[in-house]
Amino acid sequence: MIRILIVEDDENIAKMIAATLTMGGYQSDICDNGMDAVKHLDSGEYDLALLDIMLPGMDGFSVLQQVSARQTPVIFLTAMQDVSDKVKGLRLGAEDYMIKPFEAVELLARIEVVLRRSNKGKKELVYEDLVVNLDAHTVKKGDRFLSLTPKEFDVLVFFLQNPDIALTRERLLSSIWGYEFEGESRTVDIHVQQVRRKTGLQNRLITIPKLGYRLESQGRR
Repeated sequence: MIRILIVEDDENIAKMIAATLTMGGYQSDICDNGMDAVKHLDSGEYDLALLDIMLPGMDGFSVLQQVSARQTPVIFLTAMQDVSDKVKGLRLGAEDYMIKPFEAVELLARIEVVLRRSNKGKKELVYEDLVVNLDAHTVKKGDRFLSLTPKEFDVLVFFLQNPDIALTRERLLSSIWGYEFEGESRTVDIHVQQVRRKTGLQNRLITIPKLGYRLESQGRR
């Protein structure tokens, strides 16, 4: 299982991030200062670090400089919004830079991108009798392969990566289509209906009235 180190001195934020990672199927540990973060990352036991910048003992920039030789991918999660800070973090070798506050689905999406870029990401998503191969872009249900359009595939993957999270139509449009529709949500509804029909998820991919959709986690009825 992918193991992620959370380096965050605010206990409530750290617990929120840990809960988000659990939803994404990741294992995590929490560290609240820069000196200990270096020790943890030097162990080589982590596949990714989520690193705050303003830390006691040693700031996040210094931590990254100390561990960069170990090639542990790092995503900065920080309240520091200045472009100069972002540029500094990226130049030091961070894979990404996110400003607090952020949404859980966005954090999970960015983690997946970084892990795949470092060849540590999930190559398959399994949900009951569905097996989705992200590299081959195939969906298998039991012993047969399903025929999904590219956008239907993206919709299915997004739900599988975010189980038990209420996803608005606007979020789906922004994350999958990459732009905002002006008052148009029919595109999302049509694709969700097709995904339900083709995968047999009619009773698991549920509609949330006036909001959007939610995929119930495996085993939940």
